[in-house]
Amino acid sequence: MSHTYPKLHNAMWPGLVGKEPGTDHPPISLDRMLELTAKASVDGQKFEGVDLFLFHPHIDPDASDDAIRTIADTIAGHGLAVGSLVAPVWPGTVGGSAMGSEEDRKNFVLAVEKACRIGKVLREHGVRQYGVIRIDSATGVAPWAEDPVGNTKKIAQTFREAAKVAQDHGERLAAEGEICWGGMHSWKAMLNTLEEVGMPETVGFQADLAHTYLYLLGCNAPEHALLHEGYSPAEFEAAYTTLTAALRPWTIDFHVAQNDGSVHGTGSHDKTGRHCPADDANGKLDITSASGHWLQGAADRGIKHICWDGCMFPNAMLEEQSTWNTILAAMLKVRAAHGWA
Repeated sequence: MSHTYPKLHNAMWPGLVGKEPGTDHPPISLDRMLELTAKASVDGQKFEGVDLFLFHPHIDPDASDDAIRTIADTIAGHGLAVGSLVAPVWPGTVGGSAMGSEEDRKNFVLAVEKACRIGKVLREHGVRQYGVIRIDSATGVAPWAEDPVGNTKKIAQTFREAAKVAQDHGERLAAEGEICWGGMHSWKAMLNTLEEVGMPETVGFQADLAHTYLYLLGCNAPEHALLHEGYSPAEFEAAYTTLTAALRPWTIDFHVAQNDGSVHGTGSHDKTGRHCPADDANGKLDITSASGHWLQGAADRGIKHICWDGCMFPNAMLEEQSTWNTILAAMLKVRAAHGWA
């Protein structure tokens, strides 16, 4: 039986993350990313939607409602829906550190408010019927580590303030588990932060296969490592079961991805998981099997789509249509194995 859920989405931000104007890896426009996504096809099956990063040069977070509706028309014109939205919570965009100054924290909440406004326009348009607002702590691990307990409390308080805004707009917030973000840099730190926030109906977890693989290795928190170099398949399965049992109940947004076990950084994404092509020979994950751990009970947690994330790929790879066909094929395998009607 072919499943209709979860819907299969492509992320638009690989055209932005790690890209710099005037270099040999400039940003790729939203229009081009949409075109590549819409053209992907595997046995007649297509991507069904996209997830968006709400910042320049793709989307102005202060764009008028009419401008947002025009973007929505373009996306719908490709036969695509909109799912989750990435709020511009980082310094240099709209936001600031979730554990920073009073102004930083106000700007963090403002970034979420701007994302919620855009989400509302997209919902009213009809192009967006599901998905969450994605956030992170917008601060590095080293500053957080100066006062782990106190800084986790600050992050949680900022998240709670942002959650009140999200609730008013009928949105949920998903905190991305990535080792470069303080208070979210290990599976235990992430769990502590979510529990400190204490609003599971509104603030949950966004699991990315590539990033959470590094949780297993304890890359920024060796004391929380569940695996060590040279692990066996049985040791991996036991560790992955421990990881996902802890964080799956919080998981409300999910990224399919691949990781080769190395770390990579560009700009504010210092020392984070290296996304790999879906068919990378050095990939450490069985994508289909690993996804199954996270997708148990997904429908009960309100998940209606999954998204591919492949940041920091070379532009030449991103511009190659076969890249997206390969990704779509991997997504289809995940849905075939773990989807629902």
